Amino acid sequence: MYCQTILLISLSVSFKILAQTTGNRSVAVTLPVVTLMDIEPAGAISLNYTTPTEAGNAVTVPTSNTTKWVNYTSAIVSGGITRRITASINQVLPGIDIKILAAAASGSGGGTLGTPAAQITLTTTARTIISGIGGAFTGNGINNGHRLTISLTTNTYANLSARTSTPVVITYTITE
Repeated sequence: MYCQTILLISLSVSFKILAQTTGNRSVAVTLPVVTLMDIEPAGAISLNYTTPTEAGNAVTVPTSNTTKWVNYTSAIVSGGITRRITASINQVLPGIDIKILAAAASGSGGGTLGTPAAQITLTTTARTIISGIGGAFTGNGINNGHRLTISLTTNTYANLSARTSTPVVITYTITE
């Protein structure tokens, strides 16, 4: 009997030693509102009409440029507000339309990436090219985000006039 009592006491003590306790701690989490956007790679592009080689032929419209990418990071406030990216130009060239098309997002991003609009003709008034951007990131650099296709078309041939490298600035803006 004495041995059994010591054994029971030993087992009781060992269970109490192995018993678990719990606790809690508060953790403060801060996530700022983030709105960042850039165009990659940096630098200008050139779109040049080509002179025809035969009289009676029209000047040749330049090949579209697909070297630029829109990258963005967006952390939004709660409540379902989304962001959009707009584009505009600083001047209209007589006889020429400058068009832009954003492709669907690709690359290493995640979250609620934006939805591209159909191809638009750029004007001095900002027009949406990507909408519905939520909490998201596209990845950085080329081959991440939305590939841009920038092209020229002739809208009124009679309004074309010779010019030497007229700089047109495309302004991109991310906004709520």
